Parts: sequence; C-alpha cells; structure tokens
Amino acid sequence: MRATLRWAHSDLRTHRGEALFLVLATAGIVASLLLATALFGYATNPWQRVFTQSHGAHVWLHTDHAADTGKLAGLDGVDTVAGPYPTAAVTVSSRGSRASVELRGTPERPSVGRPPIVSGHWLDPSAPNGVVLESRLARALLAEPGDTLTVPGTARELTVVGLAESAEPRYRPGEQPGLVWALPSAVPDPGGQVIGLRLTDPGDTSYIVQRAVTVLGSGAIGEVSTWQQARAEAQGDNRLLGQVLGLFGLGALVAAGLAVHGAIGTRIRGHLRDLSVLKAIGFTPGQVVRIFLLQHLAYALLGALAAAGLAEALGSRIPGRLGDAVGVWQGLPGHTVALIVVPVGAVLFIGATTGLAAWRAGRVPPVPLPRPAATSGGRLSGVARRALGVRIPPALVLGWHTAFTRRPRSLATVARLTLPLLLIVVAMSAWTTIDRFHSEPERVGLPTALSVRADAGRSEQQIRSLLERDPGVAAGYPGVETAALGPSQTATIALRGLGTHQDPYPHTLAEGRPARGSDEAVAGQGLLDLLDARVGDWVRMTVGDQPLILHIVGRSIEPENAGRVISTSLDTLRENDPGLRPTLYELRLAPGADPREVADRLTAAGDGHLDVHTVANPADGLSPLRAVVAGLIAVLALIGLIELLTAIGGTVRESERDLLALKAIGLSPRQITAITVTATGLTALAAVLAATALGLPLAHWLIDAQGRSSGIGAGIAQGPSAVLVVPLGAAAVLCAAALAAVPAARAARRRLADTLSAVA
Repeated sequence: MRATLRWAHSDLRTHRGEALFLVLATAGIVASLLLATALFGYATNPWQRVFTQSHGAHVWLHTDHAADTGKLAGLDGVDTVAGPYPTAAVTVSSRGSRASVELRGTPERPSVGRPPIVSGHWLDPSAPNGVVLESRLARALLAEPGDTLTVPGTARELTVVGLAESAEPRYRPGEQPGLVWALPSAVPDPGGQVIGLRLTDPGDTSYIVQRAVTVLGSGAIGEVSTWQQARAEAQGDNRLLGQVLGLFGLGALVAAGLAVHGAIGTRIRGHLRDLSVLKAIGFTPGQVVRIFLLQHLAYALLGALAAAGLAEALGSRIPGRLGDAVGVWQGLPGHTVALIVVPVGAVLFIGATTGLAAWRAGRVPPVPLPRPAATSGGRLSGVARRALGVRIPPALVLGWHTAFTRRPRSLATVARLTLPLLLIVVAMSAWTTIDRFHSEPERVGLPTALSVRADAGRSEQQIRSLLERDPGVAAGYPGVETAALGPSQTATIALRGLGTHQDPYPHTLAEGRPARGSDEAVAGQGLLDLLDARVGDWVRMTVGDQPLILHIVGRSIEPENAGRVISTSLDTLRENDPGLRPTLYELRLAPGADPREVADRLTAAGDGHLDVHTVANPADGLSPLRAVVAGLIAVLALIGLIELLTAIGGTVRESERDLLALKAIGLSPRQITAITVTATGLTALAAVLAATALGLPLAHWLIDAQGRSSGIGAGIAQGPSAVLVVPLGAAAVLCAAALAAVPAARAARRRLADTLSAVA
C-alpha cells in the first residue's frame, strides 16, 4: 500500500496540470447537472404546491349568464364544483400602471380553487369595495394591501385588502387578464360567469370538457382553461433552462469520461517500461489497475464534492432565476437525494471509463516486449514521398504522416477532441438564437414592438389619427383578438384578426404563404399540434355561438400563447360581423425609436382611453441562459484542453523512436519540432472541421425541436456566423500548436544517448 501511494504521489507531481484540469472539469460538470436538477424542480414545484394548497379546479369554464351550469355537478367524473361566479372584464390602474383584469364575484372563500393568501386577508363584507389580487398581477401594478385601484373612465375605486396565489393561467400584459377576487356587490355589471370543475381523475380532462360543451351547448362557452395548460405555462422558460443545462451537462460528462479514458491509455503506452518494473518488483495486475482507478476516482470525487458544496452553500446567492431555483429546490423533499445521487453518478461514470483504460495497464507483461523494427508511423506513402520530391516542407509532409498514419488511434483522438468542440458549437448556436430574438425580432415572430388596446371612449378614426401623428410609429395594424373553441371544443385557442387586405400584418412565416383570401389564415405550431392539422387543411372553430371555417395556408412563428394562435385579416372577420370594431393596434416603430418613450407619449395622448404595452419577448426570460452558456463553454474548453494535452503527450512520446532517423537524414531540431507541432495542429484542425460540420446541423435540429415542443415552431434556429466560427477554429488550432511547441522542442533537443535508452 505504501508503494502504491508513493507511486501515485510521484505521478501526481509529474502531471499536476492534468490533475487540476480533471478536478475543475468534474466540478463544472457536476455543478451543471445540479443546477439542471434544481431548475426542473423549480419549474414544476411552485405551481404544483399552489394547486395542491388551493385544492385547485382541473377545468375552468367561462360561460354566458343564460348557461345552466348546475347540470355540470352531475356529470360522471366531476368530484366538486366551484361557482358559478359572476365576472366582469375591466381595466384597473395603480401608480401609473394599467392592467386588464377579470373581476370575479366571490361571496365567500371557496373550497375548490381556494387561493392561498400571501399578504393581507380575504374579502370582508364590511369592506364592500375590497379586492384580493393575484400575486403576479399585484407585482405588475406595484400594488400592496391598503393601496387603491382606480377604474379608468369611471369614478370607481377598489381597495386592495389582500394578495393571493393562483394555479390558474397567470397574468400576461396584453394576452391574459389578471385575476381579481371581489364581493358580488363589487361586480355590478357582470359580463358572464365562470365555473370550476375538480375531477376524480385528472386524466379525463378532455372527455369532461367535451361532456360539458355537449350539456351547455357550444355557444354558451366562451373560454376553457385546463390544469395542463396552466402547469405548462407556469413551467415555461425554467424547464427550457433545465433541459439546456441537463443536455450540456450530460454531454460534458461523456466528453470528460472519454478524455480520462484517452489520457490513461496514452499514459499507459508511454509508461510501459515503468509498469513492467512495477510488476517485476511484485505488483499484481489488480494493484496496477487500482493505482490508476483510485487516482482518477480521487480527482473526480474531489471535483464532485467541490461542486456539491458550492451549490449547497452559494447556489441560492446566484443572481436572478438560477438563485431562486436553487433556493426553492433546497426546500424540496428530494433535494438531499439529488445532491448525493448526481455527484455519485458522475463519479461512477468517470470511474467506469477509467476502469476500462486501467484494465489495459494490468495486462502489461512484467518483461517489456521488444518494439517492432518499423517506425511508429509506418512507411511513407507514395503521395508523401512525391510531396517531399517536389520540395514541400518536410515538417508539413511528415507532420501529416505522423498525425494520420495510425488510423484507428488517430481517429479516436480526433473523435475525443471533436466532442467538446461540437458541444461548444451547439452552445454558440443557442447563444446566437437568443441574440436574434433581441436584434431581429421581426424574423422570429415579433414584427411589432407595442400593443395598444382601446376602450369605447375613442372612435377608430380618432385612434388612427393619434397613432399616425406620433413620429415614432412607422405603421399601425388594427385588429381584434378573441378566444375560440377548437373543432373538438375541448380547448381554447386564440383567434386574431390583424391588418387588412390593403395593409396586411407582416407575419413571420416558416412554411406556406401569407393569408391573402377572405377565408385564409396562418397558424402557429402549437395550434397545428393541438388540432392535429397541417398547412393546407380547413379548420372549423366556434366563436361565441357562431361557427367559423378558415383555410390554413401558412405556418407562422408564434412566440405567444404557446403557439395556439390562428391569425387572419380583420377584413375576413368583418365579413361575418360587419359591425366589428378593432380593439387593439399592433405598432411597428420607426428605426431608433424607444418603445418606452413612444408608449409614454401614446398613453398621455390617449387621456386614459389607451392601454399601451410593450410586446413580450420570450428571450427576456432566457437571459440567465447567457451566463449558463458561457459557463458551459468554459467547462467544455477545459475538457478539450485535457484531451489536447493527452494528444500532445502521445505524439511526443511515440515520435521518440523516429528522432534518430530524422537527425540522420539531416533535419535540424527546429524542423523536428515543427513536425510534432504540425501533427498536433492538423489533428486539432480535423477536429474543428468535424465539429463544425456535425455541430451546426445538430444545433439547428435541437433548437427547432425545442421550438416545436414549446409551440413556437421550427425555423427559429440561428447558427453562429463565420465571424465567430472561424476565430474559434483558428484559436483551437493555434492553441494546439502553441501547447505542442514546448514539449516538442524539448524532445527534439534530447541527447542521442537519452534517445537510445528510450527506444531500447
């Protein structure tokens, strides 16, 4: 045991840099996997916690007043009913901020869909104008208990008495109204009613919705929201961040395992005599295997413990969403198990790859076998000999010969170096795609920057005139947005009528053509998946109690509403309803115009009749991904550096036998050094070319697959430009050449006696 420890200590002193890189790489990989686990838990748990605490309803149905909702309680599969509650759509204002809300008359705190109070108290009959705000809406309005909300255009005032959480779809400016609970007396003019259904089996949600539509009639139901939709929306970008971290963490783990395997294999080939000596003095094959295995397990264990300790102690202090995710994850029941399983799994995987390579060390015979008479690189090919004959520099020809003559070993080296570089290319593609959302929003489904909603206080002509006068507005597209029921009437979709035939809305199309005819429309990927439809199909939907049939002629990139959007022109909707008046205007701004300044001017000019919002950009929620990608690139670069050092060491050791021949034909030490540097540079160049050729298509496929699964749709992927890829490749090749220069020069200047002893 003492001899084993002394040999391990001597090896550690000789390869300090490699040991440090292995520890740092393992720490980065385990940290990535732990953060991915935290984000997955954070994405699911908050919504699930609120749903469980509130005894939430699985289905919420918005109906008109005439609907006999009492029949729903008798449906098979319905366990409990909440409501019906009268509702009214109003706009409220607080501290200069405005929001569209659903005012829900709730006579007493319900048993189903019971909102957990986070601040203040529940409604009190002694305060008839008191309201309770959903917490996300309260943050948007900067409202707290005791604040007063005004209803623009009226003299009404509402007093905030409490804030509560809700498992229903969250408030989104311009898309989803916020939820406000009030006493029925505070809803004097209800526009409809809402009823919640808690089911005995959540898996029967679609069937129960179909039964409810059949019982009440499709014309009586205006909107349907289910627990699956609310959960998917609540998870949102956190799940995407978790997927990215998990994918790259696992990829980096595989790359690290291969790098360790290659490093040990190269070291074994370079220390055959040392291993033979160990066996000659009494080391058994099992002891030799354990030396390598325990040594590298210690490196991996040290890195895993460091990552776990840092994640536990400092993870919650990371700024932004990652820190919040780690803080929530640390309070979950499975936190301790994950904190143990993830590092242990990573260490065991590295140990498995180490064991495969160390097993070869155990098979080394105690008496060194004589080396073959042929040089390690084999005989020169005819092409190489002709190249030397036409005066091509020997360093280039012999470097190529050294790098690629041993095909199985050379291909393995290139493959191991390609993997981290490939993952770096994929990470850069993800970064570039996020940047594209900010720099070119019109190419990813966001051609407008502001959304303006108008009440009945201004005519259409007055609003158009007001928008045209603002110097920051380049174009305004009138439209309406309403909820519609799909063909199966089990889910609500967003129907939009935007622009006119003369001035069409500039949809971003990934497939098909723009909608030009009176019955044509474009749809998002989420809607096509929901309806199991494709471009070219005709789709029937129900708007209120009126059927509407549209021909889908194109697929648009839709970042909003999970892609469950079908868009046509305002003129098409007016053919069915000539009196239809636009309720919103999508504004495309002039180059250089500041959206916030334009919004402030329009709000002031509207005298309380305009509600102006900036269009939400999904990339805003992905800002933590930039830091994640940067950290992953650093971890992958470390792994690539380990593999590069391994390749350099192997090339230098295996070229020692050729030194005598190269010096005998008159090559100088500088030329011999150039051969090794060239061989290393060409190996790195091959890996860069392979990583680029494979990484760019893989990145497009992964990003588009994520776009399809999120409902946005394929077509958003953007690969890194040549300005990024070329410097990356050049840096990798130059780094390889620079790292190889010192050991190659040292080997080329060795004395002949040393060379003879090394190859004897």
